[in-house]
Amino acid sequence: MSADSARALPSIAPSSVSAGEAGQAHLPTPQWVIPTPPRASIRPRVDRTHADIRVDEYAWLRDRDDPAVVAYLEAENRYTDAVMQPTERLQERLFEEMRARIKETDLSVPEPLDDWLYYSRTEAGSQYPIHCRRRAGEGSPEEVLLDLNPLAEGQSYFRLGAFDVSPDHRLLAWSSDTSGAESFSLRIKDLTTGEELTEQIGNVSASVAWANDSATLFYVVLDAARRPCRLCRHRLGDDPSRDALVYFEPDEAFFLDVTRTRSQAYLLMELSSHSTSEVRFLRADRPEDAFEVVVPRRAGIEYSVGHHADRFYITTNDDAPNFRLVSSPVSDRSKAAWTPVLPYRPMVRVDGTDIFRNHLVVYEREAGLRRVRILDLATGNDYLIPFPEPVYSIRAHENPEFDTTILRFTYTSMVTPNSVVEYDMAARSWTVRKQTEVLGGYDPARYRSERRFATTPDGTRIPISLVYREPLERNGSRPLWLNGYGAYGISFDPSFSSNSLTLLDRGFVVAIAHVRGGEEMGRDWYEHGKLKHKCNSFSDFIAAAEHLVAEGYTAPDRLVINGGSAGGLLMGAVTNMRPDLFAAVVAEVPFVDVVNTMLDATLPLTVIEYDEWGNPNDPEAYACIRAYSPYDNVATKRYPHMLVTAGLHDPRVAYWEPAKWVARLRARKTDRNRLLLRTNMAAGHGGASGRWDYLREVAFKYAFVLDVLGSAA
Repeated sequence: MSADSARALPSIAPSSVSAGEAGQAHLPTPQWVIPTPPRASIRPRVDRTHADIRVDEYAWLRDRDDPAVVAYLEAENRYTDAVMQPTERLQERLFEEMRARIKETDLSVPEPLDDWLYYSRTEAGSQYPIHCRRRAGEGSPEEVLLDLNPLAEGQSYFRLGAFDVSPDHRLLAWSSDTSGAESFSLRIKDLTTGEELTEQIGNVSASVAWANDSATLFYVVLDAARRPCRLCRHRLGDDPSRDALVYFEPDEAFFLDVTRTRSQAYLLMELSSHSTSEVRFLRADRPEDAFEVVVPRRAGIEYSVGHHADRFYITTNDDAPNFRLVSSPVSDRSKAAWTPVLPYRPMVRVDGTDIFRNHLVVYEREAGLRRVRILDLATGNDYLIPFPEPVYSIRAHENPEFDTTILRFTYTSMVTPNSVVEYDMAARSWTVRKQTEVLGGYDPARYRSERRFATTPDGTRIPISLVYREPLERNGSRPLWLNGYGAYGISFDPSFSSNSLTLLDRGFVVAIAHVRGGEEMGRDWYEHGKLKHKCNSFSDFIAAAEHLVAEGYTAPDRLVINGGSAGGLLMGAVTNMRPDLFAAVVAEVPFVDVVNTMLDATLPLTVIEYDEWGNPNDPEAYACIRAYSPYDNVATKRYPHMLVTAGLHDPRVAYWEPAKWVARLRARKTDRNRLLLRTNMAAGHGGASGRWDYLREVAFKYAFVLDVLGSAA
């Protein structure tokens, strides 16, 4: 294929959809012309790695500084808007429908800390929250700490990063990102006067921590690849350009983070790759001292640290694939000094801990469900918190207070809205402080949540969480929206979404395939969905889809799949493997150009990701990645309807990955189904930042799916 023909291929897009297949009577012919970039920039890139020759005819899309690239993305957006123009009323109806379920003026449950109560609230019509506090006690006036709405005014994108109040409650360290590139600008606000201090520090991560003097602030600086790798120390009033460099992490596979223990005794510098970690500590009242190592890093050993009295509590996979909990004296962290806190249970994954004055909270995962174990530090007795539903998920809150018996977490299921629970660890009592209101008369009794299991060709049982509106007749007539992720050991836990009611009330079943690569079923579940075992994630998802069809929950012409980022890789791989199984695909910021990205060590996440995907400079790893990389495996065949999204400033999955993938799909697919690329030109990995802008993105993808399925009622 010539460079000219490769460059011109997207111009065939207006004729690539037939009205009948699109499920609509009239499809406009959009009028746009893709500008031609300089000839040098459209020459295909030829790569020779391990005797494998790959031709990348769309490599020119990587040059974001080329006006023709931006013009191309804008032209694709105009085409997408033209194809979706007949759904504009539907989009607006869906948006208003979802917005109507949200209590626009609302208040979070206040978090107590010392003599203060910290909370956020939203106001009708506003996009962003307002962060506030008041003194504990009746009738105390509100203090507005940070109203994000005027800060975001005039910005196409606004995201709050750090929000950390000093130990004396006098200062606020906060940061913001206004591009979506995840490079933050750090500021300090005097909460007694409301004035911003003169210090402003750019190119930092969202990680900060105060020392106990409330005058020393630690923060993390990014390198040219946006890797958080330098820990700096700032003294109030000093010129930031002269801030001390406390530590530099030279290994490109490690990211740096800084936190403060709940006991307020120590600052922790956490250094981690996807398979190895190291923690260093510093007394919070001695900020000029050097950080000390808790346990020196060893390849393949991960651990995290909490503090209580004269001991560190260490959660580690050392001699324990599913992690175990030990403690050691602060003065002697050697393995010989470790004391087991709980017996190691091979079938129970220990996720982490929260430590309080009198109690230790252990977050566990067994048989796909998260559990909470409470250990009385005085007696050594422990117990599990009982939960009311068989399928649920919980999310711990910050719980900033150390001297308390109250543990706060959010409880939810696919039918139960988010509920903020205060659990008294001494009294063993449970109080729901707030359940998210779903306006419009939501009745959970009208919906049913289930867990089913699919069996893969290798005999593995894959959990599937699903919810639907009753009654359900399993005759294949229902449309089904199947979500998936399966990477980094991140568990895709079932939770409530009021937005999903828009689908459920139109007859959809909404489901999650808990494929390998996540950690729902323990560490082994993750290990068998990464590196050379990555293809298990794809076969698991296909098995889940086939099971749902075989059991009558849906049919292939009613089955929609959705995933983002690494879940977008999942979408790309399974669509290449089984395009006949799905009616429509929604791939959000999909990681689809895996070979090219993993061969480019200059990109922000490449080196640290070797532990997840493999280093393609190794022939065996290259062959594995090459076998499933969605961009490299686009074939000449039929594909489902597809909506693909990107963010121009995305530092995690560069915009060109979905853009190249769509261009190659246009060139090779043999069907006339819809293929749309929508690039947010003012955002990054997470899409729109304002709550209503985000809701419009949801309405857009729902409208796409409802329209192609003919289910827009």
